[in-house]
Amino acid sequence: MKIVAVTACPTGIAHTYMAQESIEKECLKRGYEVHVETQGGMGIENELEQDVIDDADVVILAIAVEIEGQDRFEEKESAGKVLYIEPGEAIRNPGAMIDQIESI
Repeated sequence: MKIVAVTACPTGIAHTYMAQESIEKECLKRGYEVHVETQGGMGIENELEQDVIDDADVVILAIAVEIEGQDRFEEKESAGKVLYIEPGEAIRNPGAMIDQIESI
């Protein structure tokens, strides 16, 4: 499975990067390909290219604030392939999060 994700929290510091790490670890454990863009205090890092988004099976938006470029995911959202989750939930329970996207 190919997964792309964006993480962002209100302050753009701890939870943004903790959610990124949590998503990456759980995907690695399951053997999934994953690319995670962070929108935090350092700006946009690891920005997802449109072809990578288009090639993904699902999108995780672990966000608690509006993000830049959310329109990039409209096609996946129309297809029901986007999971919205709070960054804190992605950190606390990554297994349940990935279980949920497996059923999308």
